[in-house]
Amino acid sequence: MEAKDSLLKVRILPNGPILVDGKVELTLSDGTVVEKDKLHLCRCGASNNKPYCDGSHVKIGFKG
Repeated sequence: MEAKDSLLKVRILPNGPILVDGKVELTLSDGTVVEKDKLHLCRCGASNNKPYCDGSHVKIGFKG
């Protein structure tokens, strides 16, 4: 992940995902490059849409 000409803020949300706020370029495992202004990244490991959070942390009772 690399910042693209802007301030990048990263926060770990209590019992939830990692919030990345700011222009970011993410390279997925298949080589696809995605540019976003805000990302919620899975931290619990249960998302069916990894690396993105799909709210599964609520369903599994993730604490962290």
